[in-house]
Amino acid sequence: MSHTDTHAVPDDHLMGVYNRAPLAFERGEGARLYTVEGEAYLDCLAGIATTGLGHAHPKLVAALKTQAEKLWHVSNIFRIPGQEALAKKLTDATFADVVFFTNSGTEAVECALKTARKYHWARGDGERVDVIGFEGAFHGRSYAAVFAAGNPSYVEGFGPALPGYLSLPFGDMDALKAAIGPTTAAIIVEPVQGEGGARALPEVCLTGLRALCDDHGVLLIYDEIQCGLGRTGKLFAHEWANDAAPDIMCVAKALGDGFPVGACLATAAAASGMTVGSHGSTYGGNPLAMAVGLAAFEELSNPATLANVREISGYFYQQLAGLQDRHSDVIAQVRGKGLLIGLKLIPNNREFMAAAREERLLMAGGGDNCVRLLPSLLFTVEEVREAIEKLERACERVTRKAAA
Repeated sequence: MSHTDTHAVPDDHLMGVYNRAPLAFERGEGARLYTVEGEAYLDCLAGIATTGLGHAHPKLVAALKTQAEKLWHVSNIFRIPGQEALAKKLTDATFADVVFFTNSGTEAVECALKTARKYHWARGDGERVDVIGFEGAFHGRSYAAVFAAGNPSYVEGFGPALPGYLSLPFGDMDALKAAIGPTTAAIIVEPVQGEGGARALPEVCLTGLRALCDDHGVLLIYDEIQCGLGRTGKLFAHEWANDAAPDIMCVAKALGDGFPVGACLATAAAASGMTVGSHGSTYGGNPLAMAVGLAAFEELSNPATLANVREISGYFYQQLAGLQDRHSDVIAQVRGKGLLIGLKLIPNNREFMAAAREERLLMAGGGDNCVRLLPSLLFTVEEVREAIEKLERACERVTRKAAA
């Protein structure tokens, strides 16, 4: 075996936490991935909403190459100009005043949870520690993040429940009003759930959440790791609602287009407890990540990119409605927002994903027996048509299998 034949190495030495599909890719270009055997796949998975600008975007490749020849890493005990530049772009474009850079979305969530609790502690309200989340949420895999989401399958076997976390039914405002009390520190919510089944929280609920938090002195945290940075057709999903800005927001995924980078954004007030020594990161905000993040944010925030998402997603939903009509025995519902699209299925979603892979189409799974279509924000009309054709054939495959 040559040193380049890495795909021939078995995964016996990898921890068995993934149920991997039998595919290995060696390169990508735009909305396509190519296997080590040279087969092309249409990518509506995008690394789970991560390669928001597609694969090998030339501006991002150039930014990374240029920075790689200059400086990879310095400690955060020094100023990092790229952090300062990207933080200004993020705060200029949002509600936020300050940013902490991380390596991942999970770390951004951890920072957000710590920031919320520290805010109340610094104000002399140390009893305010409870964080309210919602069923179906996904906030990452760290210890606090899994309990903030409350998915039973993610917390089972990891010891006693972490105190201070409460999970409520998705969108149940009455339950939320009843749950808020004197020990409530924050509410954390995805404006559009990803893994939970592409469920969008109604805009009126986002506005109501903001008002509720204001009335009770509770901080509002948005997890826009998957639904933010252009995926819904606005820079951030909560911007579709009026008067719904958060106190803290977590972003990642598309911010690096696949390069590991995340961020926790906050108002100056919300972050007032995060003083020297409160938090830190070895790699967070390193020069390589900042170079890519700056290039990615410029493209993601481009009005032309956001307009493309709105136009393409409108066409996609129109075509999917027709597909549902033709295959009502397979597709029960089309849901989502922008290019975070969910198909609630009648047959098993894993079975459907396998059928789609046979048609050289990649997509993500999701809760509530959904599959998610999460293509590049630069997806074209022609690529939507190709995706619909492949989905049509996947529907036919599962129908034939059910009839056999």
